[in-house]
Amino acid sequence: MKAMWNGAVIAQSNDTVVVEGNHYFPADSVRAEYLRPSATRTTCPWKGEASYHSLSVDGQENPDAAWFYPAPKDAARQIQGRVAFWKGVQVTED
Repeated sequence: MKAMWNGAVIAQSNDTVVVEGNHYFPADSVRAEYLRPSATRTTCPWKGEASYHSLSVDGQENPDAAWFYPAPKDAARQIQGRVAFWKGVQVTED
């Protein structure tokens, strides 16, 4: 699977986990140079608290377009150490 935004490959991996229709990429498959920290947090009743990153590619910003669960609840432990995308990030088969 490949995640792209603004012409750049943000993440690429053959080892994604799909939860609720979202592909969660291993953190080490995400190109950190495109990530910017975000203070945004949300809570899912069964996954736990999500943290976010904004994307920055060629001077364009996509706020809170990547999320992850630093300490997911037991029901979602398969997404520990993984990152998912939305807000216009295209996730396609390689």
